[in-house]
Amino acid sequence: MTGGRSCPDTGAEGAYDAPTRTIHLALAVLGIAAVVSGQFAGDYRNTAHPGFAVHRWIGIGMGAALLAKLMWGIAGPRALRFSHWLPVTKAKLSLAFQDIVVLGRLQLPEREAHEGLAGLVQTLGLLAFLWMAATGAILFAYLEPGARATGWLRAVKELHEGGQAVVLGYLALHVGAVMLHSLAGRPIWRRMAFGALRKEALR
Repeated sequence: MTGGRSCPDTGAEGAYDAPTRTIHLALAVLGIAAVVSGQFAGDYRNTAHPGFAVHRWIGIGMGAALLAKLMWGIAGPRALRFSHWLPVTKAKLSLAFQDIVVLGRLQLPEREAHEGLAGLVQTLGLLAFLWMAATGAILFAYLEPGARATGWLRAVKELHEGGQAVVLGYLALHVGAVMLHSLAGRPIWRRMAFGALRKEALR
């Protein structure tokens, strides 16, 4: 069951353009790979550190995907630009609160892409990934393989490792929302996977 108003589209029949879908796929794949490879990056203390090396290069790819996301969020389709959906105003935050009320009634809110509660969750996810990228870049530049991190660098390492829990929480919320919409008869994942939903799926 859904609640709220009808959901306008990002384009014809709810289409997402190819760059948006490609960036989303890259962030999803590299984000998961970074979390998994991070479990083996503790071998940076050793002379041989394949786990850390793999994690570092995945992190570089993730940083590139994030840069593409930021650029597309500035110059991409209007409905997906940060200026259109980022919840930094009272009105946009109010939409997120309204969606929480709708969820409390066991209904799913229907809004434009990244609007309301969805926009708030996407913002938290973006900030989490940026947090990981920033701390990871510092570790990439200053962490010396074969030696333990100490002082301020150890603090950065702890912040980087702690960010994994935030990323996992975001992924759980994101995937959970997609599953709930699918169970409610609105498979919105198809729009990101294939570019558009059929008209009958949007009703």
